[in-house]
Amino acid sequence: MDIATILSAILTLTAGIGIFLIACQMMSTNLESASSNKLKRLFSNASKSKLLGVGIGALGTAAIQSSGATTVMAIGFVNAGIISLVQAATIIYGANIGTTITAQIVALGMFGANSALTTAIIFSSFAGIGAFIMLFAKKDLWKRIGGILTGFGMLFVGLDLMSQSMSDFAALESVKLFLAKISNPILLVLIGALLTAVIQSSSVMTSIALAMVVTKLINIDQGIFLTLGSNIGSCVVALIAGMTSGRNAKRTALIHLFFNISGVVIFLIIEGVIWLASGRSVTYGSIFTKMFPSAPQTQLAMFHTIFNCATVLLILPLTQQLVNFVCRLVPDDKNTLDPNAPHLYYLDDNMLSTPPMALQQTKKEIENMADLAIQNFNLSLDIICTLDFKDSEIFQVREEELNYLNQAIIDFVVKLSEKPQLSQEDHIYLSTTFRSVRDLERIGDYAENIVEYADSLRYLNHTFSDDAIAEIRQVQSRITDLYEKIMVAYANEDLNALNEANVIEDEIDDITKAMEDNHIKRLEKGICGADVGAQYLSLSSNAERVADHLINVGKSIKRIKN
Repeated sequence: MDIATILSAILTLTAGIGIFLIACQMMSTNLESASSNKLKRLFSNASKSKLLGVGIGALGTAAIQSSGATTVMAIGFVNAGIISLVQAATIIYGANIGTTITAQIVALGMFGANSALTTAIIFSSFAGIGAFIMLFAKKDLWKRIGGILTGFGMLFVGLDLMSQSMSDFAALESVKLFLAKISNPILLVLIGALLTAVIQSSSVMTSIALAMVVTKLINIDQGIFLTLGSNIGSCVVALIAGMTSGRNAKRTALIHLFFNISGVVIFLIIEGVIWLASGRSVTYGSIFTKMFPSAPQTQLAMFHTIFNCATVLLILPLTQQLVNFVCRLVPDDKNTLDPNAPHLYYLDDNMLSTPPMALQQTKKEIENMADLAIQNFNLSLDIICTLDFKDSEIFQVREEELNYLNQAIIDFVVKLSEKPQLSQEDHIYLSTTFRSVRDLERIGDYAENIVEYADSLRYLNHTFSDDAIAEIRQVQSRITDLYEKIMVAYANEDLNALNEANVIEDEIDDITKAMEDNHIKRLEKGICGADVGAQYLSLSSNAERVADHLINVGKSIKRIKN
């Protein structure tokens, strides 16, 4: 046995795996960034039907070349309560279909292996083309395109190194004899699962299996069982993400695991039946060899695709039963659930694996925070006008929620800002969120001030006059109108809605100024006392500042537009 040859082959394989992994990451990063807006629109439709969920999972994974990222994103969505477990399951099913694209691309790159100009060499040249584009491009989009091409080219550079190492191993008779002895399907599945769990990439494991089959280091049946194992090993990333999150995240991770295990078990049973019924002469390998003769790479790639598609068709009708099963395995703990505990409504750290989607959810979280803030502001005005404190507990729960969201959203945005997949426009938006969140938190503070004024009035056994209450209701109505216009402007980046909001804000300035003037007149006439007057003037000032903070949130879209 030539130790030097074995060591060289191992080092070459390690280099090939490293380059392949970096290439996958580079493609994923740049594809996510370049297609971020389309991804946002795509995943916003995930809840419409099971089949649509499968399609979205498949297209999303094909677009970003990472089933792990899609699965972890689904875990984040279900953990945040954005989608149901059933919807998350269908996205995961689709991700398994989408990941077969990589195997098909790799198989395509292995054609013409015996000629001077192979498809792998042609595709590898994209690495250089992409690098030149990245080096000289001025626009962010072209740099991303260059990154995609570079990653695509490097994919085949890594594949070539892996194939080279397999050829070196194939030249060693002792290695071939050793591998030939590993024919037990269960053992090969376990080896595939273990290696995939270590590498944390089913694409790499499938590509290694393809290279081993093409170099005749293993036969097609062994390659099929290794590929089946890689599907189970690919669940490791999702399990890690799920087990460190909430109950629904754990359930989603288990759905992924049981789905993949079920598919492997079903296919192993089917092959066992075929093998016995044919007198031990027909296997998956012999079937696909006849279907795609003289193309071992296509045989394995097509099995991978058909296996994943067939598993989805078999398990999809049983999705609800699968969800019920994992819910029994991970039941709700009624003793520890607190529905009033502050929490993020749309965000989860697992979403950081897909930054464009995390960005969309950040916007929804801020819109939700704005809704909580305006609800508390309106409730504070109701309390001071009626001196009815029956909803004060609801008010306090919301105030605690606003304080929590203020810090939690900022913490999330800081982590999201560090992700390279985001475009320049995305970074501009994130820079505006810090002030927007602070503005909304201040609205909550002013609402809290107004409730304190109401408490003072109650203590003094005073109330506002009917005229004063009418003025408060007038400004309340216009601030509600302002809020609605601002939310339209913020959600849709609508400058026309922002201009309309500015007109309303000017009216609110006039109303609050009139409130102060009118109240001073009432004080002079003795209609209101000094204590009541102080509270009223403070309320008027607070209302005007609430309008200012809402306008600040709306103005953030100008930075994005410019």
